[in-house]
Formats: sequence, structure tokens, C-alpha cells
Amino acid sequence: MRFVLSTSAFWLVGIISTFAGEEAAHEGLPLHAERIFDNLPITNSMVMSWVAALLVILFAKVATRQMAVIPSGIQNFAEWLVESLYNFLEGILGAHLVKRTFWFFGGVFIMILCSNWIGLFPGVGTIKWGDAPILRGGNADLNMTLALALVATVLWFYWAITENGVMGFLKHIFAPKGEFNGPMKLLMIAIFFMVGIIEVFSILLRPVALSFRLFGNVFAGENMLDIMMKLVNPKIAFLPALPFYFLELLVGLIQALVFMLLTAVFLQLICDHGDDHEEAH
Repeated sequence: MRFVLSTSAFWLVGIISTFAGEEAAHEGLPLHAERIFDNLPITNSMVMSWVAALLVILFAKVATRQMAVIPSGIQNFAEWLVESLYNFLEGILGAHLVKRTFWFFGGVFIMILCSNWIGLFPGVGTIKWGDAPILRGGNADLNMTLALALVATVLWFYWAITENGVMGFLKHIFAPKGEFNGPMKLLMIAIFFMVGIIEVFSILLRPVALSFRLFGNVFAGENMLDIMMKLVNPKIAFLPALPFYFLELLVGLIQALVFMLLTAVFLQLICDHGDDHEEAH
């Protein structure tokens, strides 16, 4: 379903570009992030990612600066956000895993959400330094989304091995599930070994799927907004794009949630110990 929505977004961008004219299509958001300074390897998407990280840090600092039993508005909001995310992830990962991993899953959700939303601020992609825009949505750069996916994959391997042990990790992928005897046991060993090989390829492809899913949705949304604003007179350019801004707010939230959910579910599946897990839960 997510693939269909992402593909539909690109298709819609293409249709709008056709009606807007070939020139507008060529002036859309480029696939690659652009350097702001010729002599420094700093791109406009890097700057936007730094801004998003700075906003998250400032929010945490302000919310926890004067902790009180009766919380202020921003402290109350921060506590509600953290508690809601923690309880949500605990329902997926269980009480033990969520204590080890919440710092990452909660942090990556907030970071992606903030990056997606501030990419919709007026001036992002339009204010330029020389020929390149100063700011570009952080997740509209494949380098950023791939970095997030690779970090999530490295941590997945670390947590999976430390929770299961090396042999337990390999057994979870290749060993037969269930009790078998005689020739059926040999057959199941061969079948599950081949299934394990397929699972290995699936694991290796996860960073690609995670990075392209997030990048594709954000990039398509920003292109759509850019093209919609070029359809009419610049004085009223915001009117055609206004409904799509509300749509992109929702997409930004959904994509942050999807990234967090998928990475959390991948970890839960490899650390699921059947009856022992259920008893502990």
C-alpha cells in the first residue's frame, strides 16, 4: 500500500508537470542535494538536518530545564510525548527490549518528524545562496535517509546478537521451527536452511527499502508543492499548494511512524522467544 501511495505521488507530480510545461518540470527539486559553498562539503540538506537536530535539542533542554511536580506546558507536552511513545513501543517490543532501545526508536521518530515538518516552512527550497537553495528538506536527500537506515541496521544486528547470542541468532534464521522426527526432520532442515538464505537477502535489503521509502515520499511531496506553486501568478502561488501542505503534514507524521514501526518490528521478530517471551510479557 505504501509503495502504491509513493508511486501515485510521483505519477501525480509527472501529470502536473506536463500541464505546467516542460520548463517547470526541469526547474523542480533536483535528486541530489546541492553544495552551498564551493570549497566546503556542506549541502543544503545537511544544514536542514542540523537545524532539525538543534530544534530537538533545544526543545529537550527547555522542557527539562526546570522540572516540577506540577509541570509547565512544555514539560507536560514533553512528558506526554515520551510516555506515549514508550508505552506504544512497549506494546511491540516488550518491557525488557524497550528499556534498551527506546533511546533510539523514540529519538529517530522525533528527528524524522521534525525534519519532515520544518522542510515545509516557507523559504525552504526558495531562498538561494548563489545558484543553490540554502535549505532543502533533510529527508529529501537519499544520503540522509540511507544513513538513518544503516544506523538502524547496525543497531539491529547488535541488539539481535546480544539478546540471542551468536548461535541463537543463527538458529533463529536457519534452524527448523517445531519438532520433527525421522526423514521429515531432514527435509525440514533443508527447507528452513533455504528459507534462511532468503531471509539473509531480505535483511541485507532492508536498508535500501527503508531509505528509499522515506526519501521517495518526502521528495515526491516537496516536488509536488514546488510544481503546484508555479502553476499560477506568484502573488497567489500559495493557494493551489495550500491543500497539499496539510497532506504533507500528515505524510511527514506517517513516514516517521512507519520508519520507527518497521525497525522496531524487525527487532521484535528476531528477539521473539515464543512461550518464554509471552510468559515474561
